[in-house]
Amino acid sequence: MVKIAFLFPGQGAQYVGMGREFYDSVPAARKLHEEAAQAIGEDLAPICFDGPDETLRLTKNVQPAILIHSIMALNLLRESGINSVIAAGHSLGEYSALVAAGALRFQDAVRLVRKRGEFMQEAVPVGVGAMAAIIGMPAAEIEGLCREISTTGSTVEPANLNSLEQTVIAGHVDGVEKVGQAAKERGAKKVVPLPVSAPFHCSLMKPAEIKLRVELDKTDFQNLSFPVVTNTEAQPNAEGAKARDALARQVCSPVRWAETMQYLVGQGIDAVVELGPGRVLSGLMRRFNRDIHCFNVENPESLEKTLAGLKEISSAS
Repeated sequence: MVKIAFLFPGQGAQYVGMGREFYDSVPAARKLHEEAAQAIGEDLAPICFDGPDETLRLTKNVQPAILIHSIMALNLLRESGINSVIAAGHSLGEYSALVAAGALRFQDAVRLVRKRGEFMQEAVPVGVGAMAAIIGMPAAEIEGLCREISTTGSTVEPANLNSLEQTVIAGHVDGVEKVGQAAKERGAKKVVPLPVSAPFHCSLMKPAEIKLRVELDKTDFQNLSFPVVTNTEAQPNAEGAKARDALARQVCSPVRWAETMQYLVGQGIDAVVELGPGRVLSGLMRRFNRDIHCFNVENPESLEKTLAGLKEISSAS
């Protein structure tokens, strides 16, 4: 039996047009958008399919939009009999993973991520915070630079530990710029400012964490049908109460994605399938470990390729 891990992307993976082909050809995909509209009081389909990009990129829109697309892809893959033994989601993607594992109802997840997006945007005014990806420098060195440069009025912290080669930092604009400049001077290959509207996964998000915890506490969480590797610990969890707490703590904590991939590799996973827009996570896994087969599902064409690829692996095993 092929051991499969499902991966779910986070904010930044979106693009105008995502999910349109499924929506146009599969009634169940249209129904998913209708259920989401009931949950948040707004139909996001026109924004997903026609944009404009700046409207889709708004945190309050893009978080539920990506979740909808991910669950759409998940449901269609499962209709073909494919399931996972474990899952992980990058930041926002952890909500999609919990829906997949049966811990959260889809409509509850859509409602929560809409609130999450609003709370994150409210926590830090536009223009005050920033994020940047530092490539080609060990995470420990970047963490040291952040400690060295961060001050009371200018916070900067590691936010996404994406791979051995890439760490994203977040905080006040000037702090992020100073760490980026210092990293270049000390040998980083590249520093890339990210087009985000708020500094996610750092202590500046504390007001958002406090508000989100109130919403999470009002939401029913079930125990999971398979484990989800949490962003905060990079360890598997199958308990509903722990899943709820991890989502709250995740807001101000770094996403430990490199450790998450390491954990999945250690579990003897044969294949990963990224569900939702883009191929960032499957691409990171491909570079992390070339022995694992990497697939994605974001449209009918990629669904067919994934099903054919998994069938081939199954036949060979």
